[in-house]
Amino acid sequence: MSDHWQLREGDPPTAPYAARDTLGRRYPEPDDDRYRSPFQRDRDRIIYSTAFRRLQYKTQVYVVHEGDFYRTRLTHSIEVMQHARTLARALRANEDLVEAVAYAHDLGHPPFGHAGEEALNEMMGDEQGFEHNLQSLRIVDELELRSPAFPGLNLCFETREGLARHSTEFDDPRLSEEFQRRTQPGIETQIVDVADELAYCTHDLDDALTGGLVSRDDLLDSGLEVVSEAAEVASREVDRMNSAGKLVAERLWSRRLVRHLIEVFSVDVIEATRRRGCSQGVETVEDVTNLEDRLVAVSPETQKSFESLREWLTQNVYYHPRVLRQVAKGKMILRSLFEAFLEDPRMLHPETRERWEEMQGNCRAQRRVLCDHLAGMTDRYAMDLYQALFEPYEKVMHPGL
Repeated sequence: MSDHWQLREGDPPTAPYAARDTLGRRYPEPDDDRYRSPFQRDRDRIIYSTAFRRLQYKTQVYVVHEGDFYRTRLTHSIEVMQHARTLARALRANEDLVEAVAYAHDLGHPPFGHAGEEALNEMMGDEQGFEHNLQSLRIVDELELRSPAFPGLNLCFETREGLARHSTEFDDPRLSEEFQRRTQPGIETQIVDVADELAYCTHDLDDALTGGLVSRDDLLDSGLEVVSEAAEVASREVDRMNSAGKLVAERLWSRRLVRHLIEVFSVDVIEATRRRGCSQGVETVEDVTNLEDRLVAVSPETQKSFESLREWLTQNVYYHPRVLRQVAKGKMILRSLFEAFLEDPRMLHPETRERWEEMQGNCRAQRRVLCDHLAGMTDRYAMDLYQALFEPYEKVMHPGL
């Protein structure tokens, strides 16, 4: 039985089953950085990218202009990174690689969240389609500008695998041959996937409580055992604060509830993964990637609680009438822009039009250029552009459009 799964004093921070070095980059580069690992360099390239900065104005659940306090794709990515690093440190995985994958995992999301993804997938048709994981990979492999020596960011294979094989309830990666060589991705990618699910479930619940989509009573009446237990702990903690006003106490209660849910799920992932690693004798990277099932996951018992919470969120938050109105509006905006530019590509932004003209005679490639352009927009830019194109009295000479 492997003893790598219990961190003891004096052990190195990463275990033998963690990524130590990269399998390589798409384009060879001199490894002349004295102080950063290849995965640290990847992280920095991602943070400095245009696509990463745009995440601050892209929808997580609520369209950005609905309020300043809701989470965006950027704050969500930061929170995923934070959860993932906690798991990585406990499981002795490579924290630098985990950080890079977590920051990059949502780069390919279009404006208006999953509504935008559905709209672009429809507009591209069955033959091409649109999937945000593949778009994330396309961004770091081709669309970002960093060096005249190569397209994209030229990230390490392991970071790119984390994007291509990102797998949650909302993700259905279609793998190219390059990423089918290993049965499972490395432990770092698996950690980010679990951290993503943990983050969106708990933090979307937090936003729903803050925004008034659901109430404390709704949660207490949900019949979800894991929520009831966390609510009881949160109530005990808040009740000790006799000086807190009613509204402050209510807000504090929701934050403590979410905090306890995060702790329950995080501790379970760590302990269940350790047990799995020990029982299956996992000692090397190859041991992780050759397993039939993923190594990093919650226990079967907690998985049921997690799925129940996710289903409750789907019915009460993601399908809430106010959220569905945003979904419909986002789809309508992207469909309208796609059709308008397809009809007259001369209206495209000069850089995009240049790419469009380079693909002259290749309709498939031109549609992909247009899709890239729309997917890269922020919510605000897409709404401003829609307003400029379709509102008769709106000025259209703004240099930013």
